[in-house]
Order: sequence, then structure tokens, then C-alpha cells
Amino acid sequence: MPKWIKWIIILLVALLGVAAVFVLISLLLVDFIVDYWWFSARGYGYYFFLRLLYKYLIFLGVTAFFFGVFFSNFWVASRYLGTRSPKGGAGDRRARYLLKMFRTGSMKVYLPLSLILGAVIAIPFYMNWEQAILFIFGPDAGLEDPAYGIDISFYLFDYPIFLLIQWDLLITFGLLFISLALLYWIENRMLAATEFNLPKGARIHLTVIILIVIGIQIWGFMLEQYGLLYYNDPDRVFFGPGYVEMYFLLPLIWVKIFLFTGAALSLIFMILRYRGTRLFAAFVLLFGLTLIAEKTNFVPDTLEKYIVEPNELVKQLPFISRNIDATLDAYKLNDIETREYIIDPISVVAETDDLVKNLQNIPVWDRELLDDVYEERQAIRPYYSFPGIDIDRYTVNGVHQQVNLAAREIMTRKLPPQAANSWINKRLQYTHGYGLVMNPAAQGGDKSIRWFVQDIPLRSDFGFAIKQPAVYYGLEEYEYVIAPSELGEIHYPEREGNVLIHYDGNGGVPMNNLFRKLLFAVHYKERNIFFTTKTTENSRILFRRNILKAINILTPFFRLDRDPYVVMTPERIYWIQDAYTTSKSYPYVHEYQGEFNYIRNSVKIIVDAYNGDIFFYTFDPDDPIIRAYERAYPNLLRPPEEIPEYLRPHIRYPKDIFDAQMDVYTKYHQMDPELFYRQEDHWEFAGIETALMRSYYLTLNLINEDLHEFILISPMSPMNRDNLRAMPVVGSDGENYGRILIYNFPKGQQVYGPAQVSSLIDQDTAIAQEFTLWDQAGSQVIRGRMIVLPVENVILYIQPVYLVSSTRLKIPELVRLIISEGTAVVMDRDLMEGLRKLEARVLERGEPMDGRFPSQATAEEVPAEEVPAEEVPAEEIGAEEIGAEEIGAEEIGAEEIGAEEVPAEEIPAREIPGVPDEALPETGEAPTPGNP
Repeated sequence: MPKWIKWIIILLVALLGVAAVFVLISLLLVDFIVDYWWFSARGYGYYFFLRLLYKYLIFLGVTAFFFGVFFSNFWVASRYLGTRSPKGGAGDRRARYLLKMFRTGSMKVYLPLSLILGAVIAIPFYMNWEQAILFIFGPDAGLEDPAYGIDISFYLFDYPIFLLIQWDLLITFGLLFISLALLYWIENRMLAATEFNLPKGARIHLTVIILIVIGIQIWGFMLEQYGLLYYNDPDRVFFGPGYVEMYFLLPLIWVKIFLFTGAALSLIFMILRYRGTRLFAAFVLLFGLTLIAEKTNFVPDTLEKYIVEPNELVKQLPFISRNIDATLDAYKLNDIETREYIIDPISVVAETDDLVKNLQNIPVWDRELLDDVYEERQAIRPYYSFPGIDIDRYTVNGVHQQVNLAAREIMTRKLPPQAANSWINKRLQYTHGYGLVMNPAAQGGDKSIRWFVQDIPLRSDFGFAIKQPAVYYGLEEYEYVIAPSELGEIHYPEREGNVLIHYDGNGGVPMNNLFRKLLFAVHYKERNIFFTTKTTENSRILFRRNILKAINILTPFFRLDRDPYVVMTPERIYWIQDAYTTSKSYPYVHEYQGEFNYIRNSVKIIVDAYNGDIFFYTFDPDDPIIRAYERAYPNLLRPPEEIPEYLRPHIRYPKDIFDAQMDVYTKYHQMDPELFYRQEDHWEFAGIETALMRSYYLTLNLINEDLHEFILISPMSPMNRDNLRAMPVVGSDGENYGRILIYNFPKGQQVYGPAQVSSLIDQDTAIAQEFTLWDQAGSQVIRGRMIVLPVENVILYIQPVYLVSSTRLKIPELVRLIISEGTAVVMDRDLMEGLRKLEARVLERGEPMDGRFPSQATAEEVPAEEVPAEEVPAEEIGAEEIGAEEIGAEEIGAEEIGAEEVPAEEIPAREIPGVPDEALPETGEAPTPGNP
């Protein structure tokens, strides 16, 4: 055989061996490689390795530190073991031999022992490495705590890590002391029969270890003073330390430090000098009494009972003030603006443009019921689904319109069994959802839903269009798919079959060679990935397509809002997800539902529904936590100015944080410490019976009367009362984003709440009769959520009424709208018509709306001759004018004075079924959708 052939064979064998080793290593690290490919495909490859670097660098660094502590001390101890030969028998010689072995074998014994102990001690740091990142990169918050004058960043970033470090150090040096003391004790026993004593260096070594342990424990006692700021007494009205804690427990901590130090030093002196026993005993006794005073409740309870309680307001006032200020700052409630909401009577319905805009955006559909409508009328195929109905605003034919919308996502588990069991169907063909559905938030009763965007293929009579309507990433529990393929993907069904497309995006990970196919086949334990012949050189495997799971994998340190929402643009569909930074370490602040006591809506996350690209935008640059992450992960977070123009109008203030803020504010709006102490104005969320009314989106001109904006509103009632007390709102548009206003209702006036209005509806015989007729006709009547609507200086209550068939096909139908202002109630198909009837009902009653408002029906406006005396109930005329006995109430029935007496021709016929007909023609071009 020629020599050159032999070398070629050797080279080929070597290459095959290297390839085999490479494949073997890859198979062992397949999950790691797949993770890296996915991060890299999203543009976060550098960030992927940076997080790994931080995670393992912290673990290795802490392990190396504790390894050094253990090994260096063991090595020092070994220098003093077996250095002298005692006079003794064979037993002593054998013990000395063992000690010499222990000394000379230090590298064999101490090295692995120290490494194991160091790794074990470092495990808590490994488990809390995310907090360690904040400790390393956390900036100053620029705000000091009122107790010690320390920057708040110490509590957010340093204090949790200091507790962990102190505990680990105490365990480390405690173990060291026990180990070294045992070794030196054996050495000392062996030398006791001779004239030799334990070497001086060994005694110094033990003394140093004892001093270090003492110092670590003293540091732990010092950290207790900061722990006082989280003191929680469930019997108190405020959170944090009070008079007893700051004037008894805090000084006691310093007394404890002094006595512990004295006891420790006297112990060392006693050991080294063999005297000072009494001094040591005195320190120990006093230290024990201090611990008893601290750990038992006798002294604190006595102080509380005889000093604090008789003068509680005076004693606790400064601490209440600290709790209020800290809580308002922790939940970002310290810049709230308060306004008075002046209520006027309903006398004349002024059909102004403002009123029209307000009424055309009333969200009359409950999300749960509207979801059923979407599923039955717009899913089209069984494998399509709408995982959630969102609320947003768009410009529709020049009108700023509040809408409901939902993405039409694919749900392959709803395929017929034969199709669902086919790997090709699930992985190559049924790969994505299609488009979305949109309808106006407002609607009249007994009228079909007006669709802004509908059907497959997408159709809109209002100028909406999407160039790329495919939805590959969304809220469903998606599995992996491979696209494009030779078979093509089902885009949408049509009469003759299915329209097929070939994916041309950059989502997922390229799968264009056998090696990648092999690794993905191993990763998913699916041989078809490797053996399929239907993939092409452009094929990509799309996985982690649930946007919530994908974001959590990328940034697990963010807390995600529970309601991501879909946005339609002329190009494609996007998702917007709100994210929060939170902490449990803000001093003087109680944890909200046991989860956090500091929160900021610091991040907006935008996800491309076609490519799966994920972008993070900083939305609160003053948040110290988000600034720490910006330092730790450069280029992860982008400035808010880089949010695309077509998405900015759809940024909104999220419900989760607003509900949390308002839950806290129900108590902490009482900013005066004396008022807070009495809790005389504690609020709660308004509601009907046990169903609380959480915040909801409206489009109103409440923040700026000249501008209709997208806002969140959250009606509040006094604690254990049903009337309304206040109306918090927060803006979502432009400069008013995050601006919170509290509308207080005038004191001394009764403003009815949802529960009272619901009771009024229940008592209305006309409404009850109609409900009974519908129920008898084989339909179920469902009353939707009640909307509290502050408009035109009036509080209106609007409740939709739905009918659901008792048959198998249950498609809710909006049939009526109930409208009330608190004293009267009407039900109609149309909001404006109902409002006119409500006005007539109130004026017919001739009452100043239960004493809340002055009557505007003066004698000049209603001449006496137009209201015959026999038609006016006695209770509406003062006794001094006509004696009650002259007109019996039973002589005049309520039916003689009713809304039906107002001729229809006297009321304009204009309808507002949610959107004015003149504002929304059946066809016509609209401005670019998505730009309010």
C-alpha cells in the first residue's frame, strides 16, 4: 500500500474520530446547545452567555472564597500537629503517627475536604444569584429611610445579601472552630503526660477563630436593627416599628451587642490567663437577662399597656407618618392629584359632541360572554380559538374608538382525532393562526355586532388591512412546528380547499443540516424530525411560541402582567406585555398579598406574532431595580423612544398594578397621621354583594376635559358601605400615561353605589316582568357587569342585559341596556334613548334626586296650570301648601305619571348603538389603523 494512501486513511480515521467525539459531546449537551441557538436566533446570544457567566462566576467565586478559608485554616493547624514527640507507650506513638499522617497528608485530606465544604456553603449564593446581581450592580435610590438615614438601595440590594453572607460566615467559622478545637484537644491530651504544652501558635490560631466568630455574630446583632423596620404587629393600624420597638428593642440590641462582646472577650481572657471567671459569669448572666427581655413579651407588653396605649396617638404619630410616606413611595402613590367631582342633576340632555364621544365608547360586553360570541361566530374552523378578549383603542374613520379584539390562534388539539394524531399535520401543516377579530366596545340592544375586522380571509368595511395576518406566536400552548416545508402550510380554508403559504420569517432556529436535525430529534425525543424528507434548506423549527413562557425564559427576574394584549398594525400583528420590577425589602411597608412591598411598571415588552422577536423597553428610568439590570445586562433594555410609532398609541397603563395600587390606597389615602390612626375614611372596591368591581377601561375626558383619553377607572366605596366615595382614574395616553387622579364626591351627599343600584333594578316591576317573559320563552337572562360612568357631572350606571338560549348552542345576545342615575331606572335598546327616558322619569317624579341635587324645575319653567293638582301625589307637595289629608296617595297611581306619557315625537330619534351611524358608514376608507 502506498504511503500516501496510508496517511489519507489515518487522516480520515482521525477526522471521523473527532467528528464522533464532537457528536457525542453535542448529544450530552443537547439542551444547552438548543438553548443557545434559541437565544442567539432572538438576538440574545451575548446575553445568554453573560447570564451563565454571572451564575457560575458567583458560585465559583463564593466557593473559592470559602475553600480558601477552610484550606488555609486546616493548613495552619497542621503545622502544629505532631511537632513534638511525647514520652509514652506504644499507644501514644500510634496516635502520634496518626497525627503525623494527618499533618503530612494535608494535600490529600484538606484539599478535597475544603473544596466540598466550600461548595456546600456556597449553595445558598448559587440559589440566590439573581439577588447577588442586584447587590453588585444596584445604584443608589436617592431616597433615605427615616429611621437611620440610609439610602433605600441598601434595603433593596444589600440587606438581603448581608443576611445571607452573615449566616454563611457564621456557619463556616463555627465549623472551623469545632474542627480545630477537636484537633488541638487531641494534641493537647497527648502532650499532657509530658512537660510540653500546646504550642503558642495553636492557641493564637484558636483565639483568632473565636474573635472572628464573635465579630460575625456581632454583625448579625447589628443587622437586627434593620430588621426592626419590617416589624409587623397585626393589632396595629400601621406597619413597621413603633414606640416600643424604637425606644426599647433598638437600645436593647445595642446593650445585647455590648454584653455579648464583653462575655466573649472575658471568656478568651479566662482561657488564656486562667482567671476572670466572675467577670465572665456576670456578662453571661446579664446577656441572658437581655435575651429574655427581648424574646419574651412581658416588658414590651407592659410598656405598651402603661405607656403607649394611654397616649397612643401621641406616641405612635411619627411612626405612622413614616409608614404612610414609605408606602406611598413604594407603590408610587406620592404624586396623586385629587379633584372634587361636582354632581349636577339630570334636567336637560345636552347632546353635545362630548356626550356622543363618551357614549359611543361604553364597553357593554362582558369579556367572558363576548368570548363565546367570538368562538361561535368568528372561529370559522374547530381548530381556531380566541384565548382572550382584549380592550384597546383605534382610529376608525376619523373617530377615536374603543374596541374589543382578539387574535385567532390555532389549537391543534381541537383537530379531528385522525388529523391530530398525524405528525405531518401537527408539525408541518397546521402551524399558525390567522388574523384577528375586532368590534366596537359599544353596541345597542337587539342589534347584531358591528364588526370592524372579521372573517377568513380578513374583511373590513372600515379600511383595516394587514399585510401579514399569520399568528405563529401567541397565548396558546403551542408545540414546535417546522416551516417552511415542501408540503406548504395551511393559511386559511376556502370553499375549494385550503390556501397554502410558505413561511418566510426569521422565527425559530434554522434546521438546514443533518446535525441540527439530529440534535432537535434528540431534544424532542422525536425521530420524525431527523427522518422526514419534507424539510428544505430554508426550514426552521419554531418552538417556545407561547409568549409568556418565552419571556420568562429570557427574563425570569421580571414579574409579568396577567393580561398581554394583541395589537393590529397595517404590517402585521404584535403582542404587548407589561412587566414589573418588585421587591419584598422596602422598609416600613407591608407586603401586598404576601408577594411584594415595592413595585414599578418599568418594562414594556413587544413580541412579533409572526417572527417571535422579543424587545424590552424601559418605561420607568427612575426605578433603581431596572437601572441595576441595565448595568448588569447592557443592550437588553431599550429606551422608550425606540418603540415603533405604530405601536406607541396602543401603550396602556396595566390593570394589575393599578388594582394593587388602589388596593393599598384604600387605606393610605388618609395621609394625615391622625386621620389614618382613626381609619374613619377607609375605602374598599365598590361591588355588588361579594363581587368586587375591579378597574376597567373607558374612553372619557376626565383627566383633560378637552381630550378624550383611554383611562382606567376604579370606583370606591366607604368600608362596609354601599354608596360611592371616590373615583380613582389613571391615564394611558401621551403625557398623561401613569398620571393618577382621585375624584372625590362631595361630602354630605349620597352617591349611590353599584349594589344600591342593583337593588333598585331588582325592585323595578317593569324590568322584572320583561325578564320573566324572556325566561318563559326558553332563554336565560344574564345581567352583565355594571359600569359606573362619570359623564357630564352625573354618575350614570349602565348594565347590559343578555339572553342565552337554553339549547345546546349558547350564543349570548345583547338585548337591552339598563340605565340609572341612582334614584330611577330605565331599560332600553339604545343608550341615548335610555338617557332621555331616564331624564323624563326623574323630571316626572319632580324630586331633587333624593336630595342630592337642587331641582331645576322652577315655577317659571313649569307653570302651575300645566300640572293639575289632582295629578300630583301628596308627598310631592309641602304640607303647608296642601294638607296631606286632602289628597290621598292611593288616589293617584304611579302608572298615571310615567315615561310612556312623553310622546316619542318630542324626543329626537337619533340613535347611538355604540358608534354614530354618521361617524361609521358601512364602507369607506379610514386613516391608517392603529394611529389614534
